[in-house]
This record gives sequence, structure tokens and C-alpha cells, in this order.
Amino acid sequence: MEWLGHAKIGFTHAPSPRPVKQKDGQETDLLKICEQATPPCQLNPLLFNGHLQTMWTATKPHGPSVYYRRKLFEAENEAYAGTFAVDFVVDPHEEEDSSLPPRTAYFTDKQWDNIGSDDSRPMLLVLHGLSGGSHEIYLRECIKPLIDQGGWDICILNARGCGKAKLTSGVLYNARATWDVRQVVSWAHRTFPNRPLFALGFSLGANKLANYCGEEGANCLLKAAVICCNPFNLDVSFMKLKTSFIGREVYLRVMGMSMTKLIETHKTELSKYSDLDLDDIQSAKYLHEFDRKIQCPSWGYPSVSAYYRDASSVDAISAIRIPFLAIQATDDPIAVKEAIPFEEFEQNPNTILLTTSLGGHLCWFENGGTRWYPRPVTNFLNHMAFQVDLESVKPDEEPRTWANAGRKTVYEPMRRKLRMVGQS
Repeated sequence: MEWLGHAKIGFTHAPSPRPVKQKDGQETDLLKICEQATPPCQLNPLLFNGHLQTMWTATKPHGPSVYYRRKLFEAENEAYAGTFAVDFVVDPHEEEDSSLPPRTAYFTDKQWDNIGSDDSRPMLLVLHGLSGGSHEIYLRECIKPLIDQGGWDICILNARGCGKAKLTSGVLYNARATWDVRQVVSWAHRTFPNRPLFALGFSLGANKLANYCGEEGANCLLKAAVICCNPFNLDVSFMKLKTSFIGREVYLRVMGMSMTKLIETHKTELSKYSDLDLDDIQSAKYLHEFDRKIQCPSWGYPSVSAYYRDASSVDAISAIRIPFLAIQATDDPIAVKEAIPFEEFEQNPNTILLTTSLGGHLCWFENGGTRWYPRPVTNFLNHMAFQVDLESVKPDEEPRTWANAGRKTVYEPMRRKLRMVGQS
């Protein structure tokens, strides 16, 4: 039936998923919540594989209108100096700023001074994909139902240099750049002490969010997180893409062009703040060439494969201690099936992997142009925020270790190769 657009849905999970207590006193578990949140997946039968689904985005539908106000944050950690932009969803306004994306304006000083609150509304932090921003259609499609329903506060963390934000240092973002995520979550926890915090990540932002949750472990301040179309194992995804003509000449080329265009936008700032060979970078045609020319020298990786292996979030799944839902299409031509860590999801009771046999990359187009994935995302977030006793979903404090029988060696999933000088 897949050729008629009826996608198969699967759930990968631990034998005993994490138990969850609801506000009405009923006991359930994370798997049951995810199953109840997931509607049938019936997509446009004319877009019958991942390539057609993914390429349909080239039609550039307008998408829903979402209005933002922007605040520039100064990095608190000196090792990652610079500023980054966070866009907050606000009521519609008529202010226009040509230096910002559509429907976006800066906070006034007075508005920002009064942003703190002791209310208990749930708050959602969203991370976009490669070279994107708060203006992306796939992002707006997903958060619009939460906006229309009311009851949520939402903000989008723009990666450095994205969303028309200026660079103010030579520190760029990469596939495992979790430092700005950590700062915004901590800021929100202080500024809105009674708000339960949730997070949502797309594609490269999904990879960063998974890494953040794994790095934080039992100290994670989020109540739950959702990711969509995570490439997980970046080296495997890259190898898969470069071995096919369409993977190399369409996807790797288009993603590379988007990044070189981003660098061109910030050429003046990069000339001032970095020693990068910008003329050489502009000659990059493919994403891996861009990463070799900019990510490797920026961070000290000896090869692009070393960067991809270190930035991957496959191991992070083992370290996550909060309710965590990953949504993937197994025909995704970018976040490929071969890179999904099925075994890790089978071992961690805090995580659920939801797969569909159709959908492409951040698409899942239905008849009429609507998209399927906003429904399981919003259903899950609404259930966790409004029906679950959040005291029952505190980060799992039970230590999870992997050791040999004599305990002479221990596997630490989040022990990264890239570290600050002086760290053990």
C-alpha cells in the first residue's frame, strides 16, 4: 500500500519504556504516549519516495505567518565568544526591519526588561536545520498549531550567522555546537523559574539537541525533547550520499552552496575575526568540501571524517535521561536509515524512535500540501506539557554504565574527542 501514500509506522524502544504518571493519577509509559500521539501517515501518492518528497520543497510554499521579536545574546563562555540571535514568537505586529527576516523585529529595551515571568506556561526552544533560521517553512509549519492553540511560549535559537544575524567573532557553529543551546536553556530556567522547558530540533538542529541532552544527562533542565530527521551518524550519512549521483550532485551540492552563500554574507566579519582562506572556501562545491575548508581549521579536526565522527549524536542516545522522541522517515535521502542508531534506542527506556516508511527529509507532504509530522510533534508536546505529572519525568538519576565483568574498562558515551585545552 506504500505506493498509494500509506506509510508504515514503527516504534523502536526499550523492552520496558519509562513509566510516566499523569495528572489524573493514571499510570502510563513513554511508548503509550508516543503511540497515542501518532496519527496514521497517509501522504501524497504522487510523491511516492524520499527524493520526490524532499524535492517538492523546491516549490517553496509560503507557509503560515509567524511573528517574532529578536534578542541578541552575548556568549557567557569566553571560549565561545560572540553573539547569537534568539527569536521569540509574539503577537502579530506591523513593524518592518529590512535587516531581519520577514515578520521579525527587535525587542525594545522596555519590552525586554519586562520579559521575565513567574507563570507556569510551558516554553519550547526550537533548533533549525543547516544554514536555516526561525523563518524556515518546515519550522513554522510545526510550531503554528501550538501558537494557534495558545498556552505555549516559543523561542527559536538561530545558529551563529543564520537568520540574518551578524557574526561578532570568529566562533562559528558546527554540528555539535551545544554551548549556545546550554546558555539559552539556563537563561530560560532562571528567567521563567516556574515554566517547564521543552525542546524541538530539526535535521542539524536535531543532532545538536540530541548531543545537548546526552551531555547534560541527569542534569538536563528540559522536561522532554523531540527531534525530526536527525542525520545521527554524520560520517555514515556522508558516505551514503557521496556514493550516488543524486546524493552527491543534488544534496551535497545544494547544502554546500547554502553554506558558501552564508560565508559570502559574512565575508567582512570573517575577514576581521578569523584567519580562514575565504577565497578558497568560495570554491567549495559540496558540503564536505565546505566542512573541510572551514570546520576543520576552525576547530582543529585533522579531517572532515574526524569532524563528522566527533559531531555525530549516535552515542548521545545512550546518555539521555529525559523523555525523548525521535521522528525519522526511513526513505530520507539526507538523514539516511543506515545512520539511525536502532540498537541504542532499544536499550534506553527514556527514548522512543518513531519511523515512517515514507516522508523524505523534513517533508511528509500530504494531499493538499499539508505536512504530517507537525501532528505527532504537537500531540506529544501537548500531552507531556498538559497531561503528565511533570514531577514523574524528572531526569532519570539511575546511572547507566557499560563495563566489562571485571570493571577495568567503562564506556562513556559522551566523552568527546574535541575539548577545551586544559580539560581532562
